[in-house]
Amino acid sequence: MSNHTLPQDLPGQCLVGGQWVDGRRGSIEVTNPATGQVLASIADCDVSQGRAALDAAVQAQDGWARTPARERAELLRRAFEAVTERTDDFARLMTMEMGKPLAEARGEVAYGAEYLRWFSEEASRISGRYNPSPEGGMRQLVTRRPVGPCLFITPWNFPLAMATRKIAPALAAGCTVVLRPATQTPLTSLLFAKVLADCGLPAGVVNVVTSSKHDVTDELIGDPRLRKLSFTGSTPVGQTLLKQAADQVLRTSMELGGNAPLLVFEDADLDVAVKGARQAKLRNMGEACTAANRMLVHESVADDFARRLAETFASLSVGDGLEPGTDIGPMISEDAVEGIDALVKGAVDEGARVLTGGERVPGQGHFYRPTVLTDVPREAAILQEEIFGPVAVITTFGSEQEALEVANDSQMGLAGYVFTRDTARVLRIAEQLQVGMIGVNQGVLSSAAAPFGGVKHSGLGREGGREGIDEYLETIYLALPDPFAGA
Repeated sequence: MSNHTLPQDLPGQCLVGGQWVDGRRGSIEVTNPATGQVLASIADCDVSQGRAALDAAVQAQDGWARTPARERAELLRRAFEAVTERTDDFARLMTMEMGKPLAEARGEVAYGAEYLRWFSEEASRISGRYNPSPEGGMRQLVTRRPVGPCLFITPWNFPLAMATRKIAPALAAGCTVVLRPATQTPLTSLLFAKVLADCGLPAGVVNVVTSSKHDVTDELIGDPRLRKLSFTGSTPVGQTLLKQAADQVLRTSMELGGNAPLLVFEDADLDVAVKGARQAKLRNMGEACTAANRMLVHESVADDFARRLAETFASLSVGDGLEPGTDIGPMISEDAVEGIDALVKGAVDEGARVLTGGERVPGQGHFYRPTVLTDVPREAAILQEEIFGPVAVITTFGSEQEALEVANDSQMGLAGYVFTRDTARVLRIAEQLQVGMIGVNQGVLSSAAAPFGGVKHSGLGREGGREGIDEYLETIYLALPDPFAGA
């Protein structure tokens, strides 16, 4: 297969109740951000088709919930193996529809597939408890059962992993699903749904609705049969969805925006810190909610750190992710490039210095050069807003307390990074940094076996780890008579 060829079995339709159906609104064009060329036209579904997808999920719910946990686990394990076997298909598809370099796309396939394996192992570990009440006179039985039909709204930046991170625990818990993937990158989700069906997933357990309008999800969120909403995306959209979810008192999981601080202390190993900063900033071209948005560096090492980071960024190759040797692929859209460029120009106008980059790449596609800014004023907008691009912003601090105050001066609290050789300092920072996840002397922290999520305006709930399946289970308590009463 040519690198530029779509998989032959890639569906272009929606999956509703086990059937692939055309969209009643027509079609949506999916384009390659590296070239601007149309990759495929897929179904544009309307409200009635969204409702039909929920109908199918509701109809399949009881049967799937009663399916033995071992059977659910084995299906997820088969899906893990099937996705892994098709690594090249999924990786090429992701690179074409969202731009990341092929090596990173292969990494996402491994990462996304791991959620299928992890939750296949968790499916049979759902348990409750049975115990006498402390005061005596009865027994207490606590059981877990599936929440019920779920609606998942996934973003464009990690097309496979964001789907598996939600679908895998839902299926393991016994829940059915309606998935609405981002219109920019729906192809990976459609291929994944095809793989699940090929692995024997019963009709209606997972339904995929692609739509150009939000009225489809608005309708489903207002339907009393839906019991769970999970969304990954921006904080403003998440806030809107939470308001909508309130009317039906839906269970919600929200993985929202980030503004991650990266703290480099005076005793840090700068080789380790520069490598970690590159990882934390440039994973997925910076189009990640965990990306290091604010690099806070001790004033004694700031110049050296900035110089080394700029040298690293300047050496990177920018281009089509399918081309060998590409380090940085395109941004998702022209609007994204313009937004990044406006933040950089605004910071420069406020006094920041550009050490490397600072401009878009001319020609076809949505490219922006890897950029390092230093001497950035703390009031600059680029330190307050999520950049979502390959721009490292460096500011300085003089003391540990000052570093913490600046790092915590944000409504966001998803991820943070700390570089220091002082173990006691690591513990002090960890207990005071207002984020849900902390990378210590490393720039990568995501793992299927770890709980992913944030605090403050960065969201609610956790995905991954042992905690991930709890989001899809209700806790039921039975008060039973004392079996020894009157004995």
